[in-house]
Amino acid sequence: MWCLPVTDAIDAFLAAAGWGDAARRDLAGDASARRYERLSRGTDRAVLMISPSPSEVSRFAQVGSWLLDHGFSAPRIFAMEAGAGLMLIEDLGDDLLSTILARAPDREAALYAEVTAFLLALHRLEPPAFVAPLDGPALGQLTELTADWAPVLSTDAARALPEAIARHYAALNDLPPVLSLRDFHAQNALWLPDRVGVARLGLLDFQDAVAAHPAYDLVSALQDVRRAVSPATETREIARYTAARGLDPDRFAAAYALLGAQRALRIHGVFARLCLAGGKAHYVDFMPLNWANLSRDLEHPALADIAALVRATYAPPTPEMMERLKDRCATCPTP
Repeated sequence: MWCLPVTDAIDAFLAAAGWGDAARRDLAGDASARRYERLSRGTDRAVLMISPSPSEVSRFAQVGSWLLDHGFSAPRIFAMEAGAGLMLIEDLGDDLLSTILARAPDREAALYAEVTAFLLALHRLEPPAFVAPLDGPALGQLTELTADWAPVLSTDAARALPEAIARHYAALNDLPPVLSLRDFHAQNALWLPDRVGVARLGLLDFQDAVAAHPAYDLVSALQDVRRAVSPATETREIARYTAARGLDPDRFAAAYALLGAQRALRIHGVFARLCLAGGKAHYVDFMPLNWANLSRDLEHPALADIAALVRATYAPPTPEMMERLKDRCATCPTP
C-alpha cells in the first residue's frame, strides 16, 4: 500500500522545481487520502498536491492535459514527480461554486446554467481513448461496496441490486459515451470570471474520469450530496441539456434517475466507509440529503424493481443509525 511522501522528498521536489523557498500552508482536503498545500512566492501562487498513489498523479496529468488542450480550465502543471506522488499545479483560487453559493444563494440559477453549458461543450467531443468505459456491469459493481460498509437488511436483496442496475442500464443506454469527470459537483468546480466561455469554470478532482452516459455528470452536479440544489434548478438544467442536444426527455429522465440512484447507493456506502475506516465522521451528516436524492430517483416508474430491492436491502439513515456509525468511527481500518 502506498503512503504519503515524506517531508524530505517533498522538500527536494519543491527545491528542484524552484519553489523551495515558498511559503506553504495547508488547504482543506477532500474525501481522499490526498493532501494539498498552497504555495506563495512573492506574487506567484501554486498548489502542491501530495498523493499516496503515483498512478493517481499520472491520471490527473493525463486527463488535465486533455482538458487544457480542448480549452477547458484544468490547472496547468508546473512540475511533477509521479513516482513520488507529487505535483505542483496552477492555483485557480478560492471561488468554489459551493463557496459562492453559500454566500449568495440567489446566484444558483446562473451558475448551474454555466455548469450545463460546460457539460454540453464537453459532451460534443469524443472521449479520449485512454479513459475506461463505465458500462452497466461496472455501474452495478460499484454499488457492491455499500453492502460491505452500510447496515444491510437482506443479503439476498443486496446481491441482486448490481445485476438489476446493469440490466436497466443496458435497456436505457442508447447514447454514445462522453467524458465523465465522475466527482463533478460544486465543491470541485471554481468560478473564473476573468476567463471566456466555458473556460470560466475551473475544474478539480478529475483523475477518475471515465467514458460514461451523458447523464452521469449532470446527476453528479444537480444531485449534490453536500448542498441541496433547488428542484427548480434541477428541472430547468435537465430540460436545458436535453433540448440543446435534441434528446428524448422521457428516455433521458429514466437514465438520469437510474444513474442518480446508482450514484446515491454507492455514496451511501462511501460515507459509511469514510467514517468507519477513515475516521471522518462528518460525512455521516451528508447521508440524509443523499438518501433524499436516492428516494426521488427511485420514484421513477422505470425503476420500480430497483426501488423494491433498495427498500429490502437498506434502511433510511435515521438519527439513531447515524449516531451508531459515529460511535464506531475509525474502528474498522482497511488493510
